[in-house]
Formats: sequence, C-alpha cells, structure tokens
Amino acid sequence: MNDFLPDTAPGFDQPIAVLKHCHGRIRKQLSTLERLLSHLPEHGADEAARQAAGAVLKYFEKAAHLHHDDEEQNLIPMLRAVAQGDDAATLQALAPVILQDHKDMDTLWQDLHEQLTAIAEGSASTLSASAVQRFCQRYSAHMEREENTMAPMALRLFSPAQMAQLGEAMARRRGIDAGAVAGSSAAPNAPAIGEAVADLRKDYGQASLNEDDVLDDPMLQFTRWFEQALKAQVNEPNAMNVATVAADGRPSSRIVLVKQFDERGFTWYTNYDSRKAQELRANPYAALLFFWSELERQVRIEGRVETTSAEESDKYFHSRPLKSRLSAIASQQSAPIDNRAALERNYEAVAASAGDAPARPANWGGFRLVPERIEFWQGRRSRFHDRIVYERQEDGSWARQRLQP
Repeated sequence: MNDFLPDTAPGFDQPIAVLKHCHGRIRKQLSTLERLLSHLPEHGADEAARQAAGAVLKYFEKAAHLHHDDEEQNLIPMLRAVAQGDDAATLQALAPVILQDHKDMDTLWQDLHEQLTAIAEGSASTLSASAVQRFCQRYSAHMEREENTMAPMALRLFSPAQMAQLGEAMARRRGIDAGAVAGSSAAPNAPAIGEAVADLRKDYGQASLNEDDVLDDPMLQFTRWFEQALKAQVNEPNAMNVATVAADGRPSSRIVLVKQFDERGFTWYTNYDSRKAQELRANPYAALLFFWSELERQVRIEGRVETTSAEESDKYFHSRPLKSRLSAIASQQSAPIDNRAALERNYEAVAASAGDAPARPANWGGFRLVPERIEFWQGRRSRFHDRIVYERQEDGSWARQRLQP
C-alpha cells in the first residue's frame, strides 16, 4: 500500500495524502527501531545507535500524537457525520477498534520509551526485542486497517469543502497558517494569531500517575521526580515560578531558581527590597510552580514563606561566583534606573571597591516556602490528566487524594 505515498510530503490541501504520508514516516521509524535491535548487541550505544534512538523518540513523542489527533478529533467525527448505509455500519465497527489501537499503542510505547531514552543518552544499550515486535506489529496492522478502509471512504464521501476543512484543522494542529492550505498568502476571515492559539494543542502520553505509584511523603515524591528531571536533562529543572500577592490583593509572578529543598521546604535567594520581598512582607503566603515540559509534568506548591537565617544566607552568598555577588550588591532590584549604562557604572563602582571577598548585603538573603499543599500533575491523553494532591494536617502528617483533571 506504499505506492500512493509521494516522495515529498503533500500539502494540507490533500489531507488524506498527508495522513498516508505520515504512515510512510511511521514505517521508516519502525524500520529504524527493528534495525536498532540488531545493531546494539554488536556496537552498543554508539553514536549511530544514539542518533537512531533519538530520532525514534522524537517522532513518536510528538508527530505520532498529532497524527492520532487528526483521526480522533477530525477524520472519524467527519466520517460519522456523512457515512450512510454500509459505510456507516463499517465505520461503527471500525472506529472503536482504531481508537482502542491508539490507547494500546500508547501503552506499548511506554515499554520502549525508557529504554530508548537510556540508549539516546548513552547510559544503556539494551532494547527488548519482544517490546519492539509487539509495537511494530500493532502499528503495522493499525495502519493497514486505516489504509484499506478509512482512507478510501474519506476519498469517496468528502466534498472539496470537507477536504479543505480537514486539511485546515490538520494544519492548525501543527501551527501552520490555515490560509496556506489553499495556497493563498492570506485567507479571507483567517483568525488573528490571538484567536489561532486556541487551536494549538499538544497531547500528552509519556507516563501515568497512580495512587500506588507515589510515596507517602510529598517531599520524597518531589525528590524522586526532581531526580528523574535531572536524568532526562530537562531544561533548568530547578526553575520555578513564584507567585505572590500584594497588600492590595494584586498578584504577581516571576521565575526564580530553587537553591535548596528538604523537609523544611523550598529555598531561593533574592534582594529583600525587591517587589516579591515587599509583597511577602505584606502577605507571607506564596505559590510555586515547577513545569517540566519534557516529562509532561508540573508540581504546584503552596504555603507560608519565612526568611532563612543569616548563617544560611551568608553560606549561600559566599558560594556564588564573585561576579554574581558583585551584581547582587550593585543592583537595587526592582527599582527604576535610567539606562543600562547607569547599571553598568554601578557594577563597576562596586567591583572597584568591594575586593575579592565582599560581605553579604544586609538586604539580600533567602526565603523558604514551608509547604502546606503539594500537587503532582502528570499530563495524559485527551486532557484527562492525573492529579494527586497532598495537604498537611494539623499534626504535621500529610493527607493524599486524587483530583479530577
């Protein structure tokens, strides 16, 4: 069934051809996966193996989900709207099988994801032959079902207007200007970018989070997830959003870096005259958010904020690079200044007078959020996410429960 696949990708004005072309790309990735099985025993996780594992990961983590969404959210509903008689009966029997295939393939993919990630990182060189076989066989059978039934049905039943509608939806899902589908530079009544963001979607499916998977202590659970974020080489896993509320009830937020976390809470350092510090003096409660997009995870933390001891602040301040210490002294954080040149002059003046071991300024130190509520969020398919929250009880223990997405 590959003879209808063009060598180059068709445009979204041919949406069924695009779907079939995606199958060709999937088959290439499945072939790479099978070749990797024979390559690893002889060569280990060499450069070729790491690149191959990375390519397979990249495709099935993103592009394959877009393809499934094309079918689940557009193609199948549109076919159901127009199919009659034998076509309707065929679709009624086939559609649940297609949707179940997607779920089963996601489950099979989880068995391979961790192994391929380790190969791509060069930390392992084993790949389960049975897992690869099950995944490849299921995907191949799934694609054959679609190519033999759904694609021909769509080509027979869809009008040009319906084909355009399908192509535009598929293009928007990939962040492509829907006006380009018809080959025009600008389509009449095309949505502004501010409206088009509603169609930007990424489905999640890397992992799940069940009650039996999490630890009794949320700080230990956070530590486990943080270690996994480090292993996955998440971009700045220590970056967290800190949201505070001023005395007048107006919220503000910013990204800072957590510098320590333990059973006492989450610690970061800043200027005590900054906006966030002023707001925390007026209202000593805050919310933190860690978002690790590569793992499709976020952790939300709420609690009361306290200042760290002078000894803790001194210890961290003197562990910083000299230029970072000088910057902390030179900057009156959040205060207005005329221009960058004035800021640089302040720094140069401090650098000239402070020496190699400047003292920590009295208005610079640490904050620690003592958590009262910690929620772990794991992205799942179709926005049916997993959420498990811990709440601290009066005796200091933690109560845990699942929240609906």
